[in-house]
Amino acid sequence: MSTSKHFNLPARLLHWLMSAMILTMLFVGVGMVASITQRPWLVDLHRPVGIAILLLVIVRLINRLLSPPPPLPADLPTLQSIAAKLSHLLLYALMFAMPLVGWSMLSAGGYPIPMFGSVHLPAIVPHDPALYAVLRCAHTWLAFLLFATVLLHLAAALFHAWVRRDGVFQSMAGGD
Repeated sequence: MSTSKHFNLPARLLHWLMSAMILTMLFVGVGMVASITQRPWLVDLHRPVGIAILLLVIVRLINRLLSPPPPLPADLPTLQSIAAKLSHLLLYALMFAMPLVGWSMLSAGGYPIPMFGSVHLPAIVPHDPALYAVLRCAHTWLAFLLFATVLLHLAAALFHAWVRRDGVFQSMAGGD
């Protein structure tokens, strides 16, 4: 465990960049479902941002393994400490799962997966309409779970910043 009271600079940059990207993706996803006229450009935005999130979470995980986060406050109740660790695990799992399930869904649907220009992603699962239906449903429910987890994470961050004032929020917001 790190002895620093702050996450390192790459961790902080990745955290805030990915936070903006994930929130954007959640609202883009809602827009894709809600608007037929806006759907084409939202889909064109959704695919590359999703893949960027997948690549950035790999970088983020490597950084986290090389530079462990600062410890939680010693006086944090055990239940809250466990909840914090489990919610971070869930967030990482969802940051990996959402893009992979989306990519698999498009592959199973037989759709081309353009990123930008002439760059296309290859299919990662075989064309299978039944699998497409399952993955589409999974992508939707994982998005709801991600949205709920992000809200919970935000609420916990504000609880630490405004109620406990224990330095947890500042460890991600500030620097050494």
